[in-house]
Amino acid sequence: MAKEITIYDIANQLQISPATVSRALNNHPAINEKTKVLVNAKAEELGYRSNKFASNLRKQSTSTIGVIVPRLNSYIMSTVLAGMEKIANEEGFNLIISQSLESQKKEIANAQTMFNSRVDGLLVSVAFDTDSFEHFQPFLKKKIPLIFFDRILENNNCPSIVIDNTKAGYEATNHLIQQGRSNILHITGNLQRNVYADRLKGYQQALLENEIPFQKEFLWETALNLEAGKEVAQRIKAMPNRPDALFIASDLCAVACISALKEMGIDVPNDISVVGFNNDPVAQVIAPKLTTIHYPAKEMGEIAVKSMINHLKGTMNLDKTNAITLRSELIVRESSRIIEHSA
Repeated sequence: MAKEITIYDIANQLQISPATVSRALNNHPAINEKTKVLVNAKAEELGYRSNKFASNLRKQSTSTIGVIVPRLNSYIMSTVLAGMEKIANEEGFNLIISQSLESQKKEIANAQTMFNSRVDGLLVSVAFDTDSFEHFQPFLKKKIPLIFFDRILENNNCPSIVIDNTKAGYEATNHLIQQGRSNILHITGNLQRNVYADRLKGYQQALLENEIPFQKEFLWETALNLEAGKEVAQRIKAMPNRPDALFIASDLCAVACISALKEMGIDVPNDISVVGFNNDPVAQVIAPKLTTIHYPAKEMGEIAVKSMINHLKGTMNLDKTNAITLRSELIVRESSRIIEHSA
């Protein structure tokens, strides 16, 4: 490898002191403009790179926030990250982003990497199978702030940013009931995760309020991906007592299911009404367009990074923050069959 150029090399070439070079490169007001231009031109010519790592070690800060997400190829997570990037860029912070690929083992490795990279704070949405907080303990011991968002770990005394998934699940199910549906199948993800457990609570609450019995056989845990949507349709086709409505906790899964149902000759919404979750762009591409829950993903990302930076700057105390709950919204489209009542 070629030798790394230092400020001493620039100083030697220009016959000035290393201190003057350092100040010129850092735009110090004590250095005149002519010298600054000369130093910066020579630095560019020689291929000088500032050693931010060493500088950050001296300052005890890296201006870097770590982010661990389950998947990068998810509409929700990519939108959350867009919100995070926006605020981080505005505030002069960098993000190190990694994905757990829905594996606690990979999440543990990611957390270790973030810790060793000396991030100033860590933002996490946990994997499908994460059942331990242990790999985050080193951050707390070092007093490195930690915020969970979307998928959170309960009872860890760390702040979290979520939507009211119970309320959203209730609204989705209640909407289907208002359309005259009563045989409602709920397709969910790993119920170990707060988001799916809470949506199930909302589903059950709506059934209870409308005096519809909860049937365990009408609760299916899946991976909530495209393949799961096709499999759900196949299982429905084989059922002697088919549901008249589906509440699916993911738009991607819901869209795949609708497409497969249509291929089988099952009409949506006349035979089966469908409500999804997240307001993914695919919800408006499928025919009929998908009724869904709008998830404020960009806002979640912005608030997560803003809260972290404010804490790092001392203008907000995360130790006194428990949970920030954002508003979701039911968006009614054709897939859930709006019943028009004549006057």
